[in-house]
Amino acid sequence: MKNIISFLKNISPLSAQTLSLVESVFVFDELKKGDYFVREGEYANEIAFMETGVVRAFYTNKQGKEYNKTFFVGPAIIGSYAALISKEKNRLPQQALSDCKIWRAKFEVIEKLSVNNYEVEHLRRKIAEQFFVGNEKKQLEMALLEAKERYLIFKTEHPGIEDLIPQYHIASYLGISPTQLSRIRQKASVNL
Repeated sequence: MKNIISFLKNISPLSAQTLSLVESVFVFDELKKGDYFVREGEYANEIAFMETGVVRAFYTNKQGKEYNKTFFVGPAIIGSYAALISKEKNRLPQQALSDCKIWRAKFEVIEKLSVNNYEVEHLRRKIAEQFFVGNEKKQLEMALLEAKERYLIFKTEHPGIEDLIPQYHIASYLGISPTQLSRIRQKASVNL
């Protein structure tokens, strides 16, 4: 629980009273590699603080090909935010790519806490802003940068993740084939 408190306080200052409220709504759990935090077609009802591990958010096209949209690497907040706030069925499943330690909370409870607590509301807004900025950054990178540049940014932002997950997941995230990723990695290691 100490890690979640530290993580949240780095996003927004929280009083001891608010910290106590927040602690009371989170419950420890684990995701095993391959487990889903939320599946496609389900109604999302939880968020979680992921203490350790890697989770991917992805979509599958009509031909059954999967595309990784986002990687969450602990410490991070996970949950299908769009599905939670829209109250629609989730379209972006989140799956553990490694064993994960998480702290779950019902989104409905967080919403109720926000009504009368400015600090919780401010924290929620800051987390939403971080998601928004991250999504826009990724969209711009995909549209404007070459694959090698996207790979180098990925390595900087997610150090060590290449040792934790299969390369085809990284290739999918970067919008390239595993063969292209292999060539880029080879060239990058030669240039080091």
